[in-house]
Amino acid sequence: MFSSLLGYALFALLLPSYNAASLNVSIDNLHSRQSVGAKSVIVQMFEWTWNSIAAECTNFLGPAGYGYVQTSPPQEHISGTQWWTDYQPVSYTLTSKRGNRAQFQSMIQACHDAGVLVIADTLFNHMTANAQGTGVAGSTFTKFAYPGIYQTQDFHMCGLEPGNAIVDWDNEQEVWTCELENLADLATDTTYVRGRLAEYANDLMSLGIDGLRLDAAKCIPPADLEAIFAQFTKKPYLTQEVTFGAGEPVTPELYTGIGNVQEFRYTAALLNAFSGGGISSLQNLNSWIASSDANVFVTNHDTERTGGGLTFQSPSNEYVTGMIFSLAYPYGNTVTILSSYQFSSFDDGGPNGGAGECSGTGGTGGWLCQHRWAAVAGMVGFRNHVGPTAALTDWVSPQSQQIAFGRGSLGFVAINNADSAWSTTFTTSLPAGSYCDVDHCLWGTFTATVPARSAIAIHTGALGTGSGTVSSGTIAVTFQETATTTFGENIFLVGSISQLGTWDPASSIPLSSATYPVWSVTVNIPANTDFQYKFIRKETDGSIVWESDPNRENLTVSSGSETITSTWR
Repeated sequence: MFSSLLGYALFALLLPSYNAASLNVSIDNLHSRQSVGAKSVIVQMFEWTWNSIAAECTNFLGPAGYGYVQTSPPQEHISGTQWWTDYQPVSYTLTSKRGNRAQFQSMIQACHDAGVLVIADTLFNHMTANAQGTGVAGSTFTKFAYPGIYQTQDFHMCGLEPGNAIVDWDNEQEVWTCELENLADLATDTTYVRGRLAEYANDLMSLGIDGLRLDAAKCIPPADLEAIFAQFTKKPYLTQEVTFGAGEPVTPELYTGIGNVQEFRYTAALLNAFSGGGISSLQNLNSWIASSDANVFVTNHDTERTGGGLTFQSPSNEYVTGMIFSLAYPYGNTVTILSSYQFSSFDDGGPNGGAGECSGTGGTGGWLCQHRWAAVAGMVGFRNHVGPTAALTDWVSPQSQQIAFGRGSLGFVAINNADSAWSTTFTTSLPAGSYCDVDHCLWGTFTATVPARSAIAIHTGALGTGSGTVSSGTIAVTFQETATTTFGENIFLVGSISQLGTWDPASSIPLSSATYPVWSVTVNIPANTDFQYKFIRKETDGSIVWESDPNRENLTVSSGSETITSTWR
């Protein structure tokens, strides 16, 4: 236990420590089906090109402490701009919308050089749903006939109408031998198909791939997967997509002996809890597959579109606090963070031809870059330090939407999902000492205010020095927002701290249009304070339009004043 003089809110305290020595990852030691190294956070770079992933590994993922990057499927697929075209294979030629074989291999090497391992999304269950066409590398095909690879005898024909599609998910054999959404179902029970799939995986591993995500693993019998994996030349990290509906016979538990399993029940539990069900219900998440078998996530590319998880479109910062929880709570062998883009329809592919663009703590050009959000990147450092197995300790929940807990003697987090601030004194199992984020230090047992819809986190991997005096002065912060409006519309500022209205639009601060289209206001904010904020537009009818996610974030300086310039998004 320790005590503190801290009297201001800290949000997403601990950004990663950029220690080059910590990036020396032994690739060979991580070639295991279920064990992972000290860095157990995966970032799914959805729809990113190989060149842009390589750059991001070097520029951010490695220094930030991410353990793995998960790519889109690398094999040739059908043509089209929609994201799901990547998931209809035409051949095993390594040319896709993301890049060619040489670029794929170069990306793997760049990520390895940055200390980041690489997982490839793979499709063992099926080929195309399209009746015929030409793949992105020029291969022609008809459904059930892929020249030089598969012919009709290599597919399951289960005899259902229409089109052999799965109808009854309560029928085990139907799930395993009929077609998922009319995609040609590979006969993985045959020697030839098993060998061909193993050949493809071995080719990926010959280029340096460290792990595989198995798309639609639920639609393949576990025995077939075991037979395929027995032919691998290496033992990669494996994570399997096994969705689950209540009462269905094909369960995640059937696949835990093969590798990690993506636990969709966890995703649903977080959605329910953070969307109003109460986060205090998350104390005991051990009723599913064992933590060591689970790959957990707040959302992925599917649930982001189907409403099955929290997303960047979720209200009230729930998505961010959900990710903070997932990186702090001791359930899951690995945690996957989705890095995606804004979309207006289900089918939308990545912007800018898939060339991912990030800047600072966010994205540009339609990209969200969730992996760079300050709260997420900071919690990666927390997760790396406390690990997946440190005990859950010191749990406290004064009401259903407020929780705090420790991770043994290594870390402590408090999450406030309520609409009002939470001020209290926290008791922890952390040893006596000085704990810091980037610029703040605190000593002893600590008293803190957790803003509405926000969180704090500390760990013993970020210790500070000092006598215990924290500046309590204020900084004159001038906000300058460029925004085009129509007559009668006005721009306001709202944020996570009381000086910015604690996210309440009714308490938001009006900006002056004297230098239109630049709107401005100056607010006195405590020094050395980390806060989040957004601009909102109040329409002539009184309705409110919020800027798009992610929240903006700033850490005030120790003394003087500062000016923040931005543009409406």
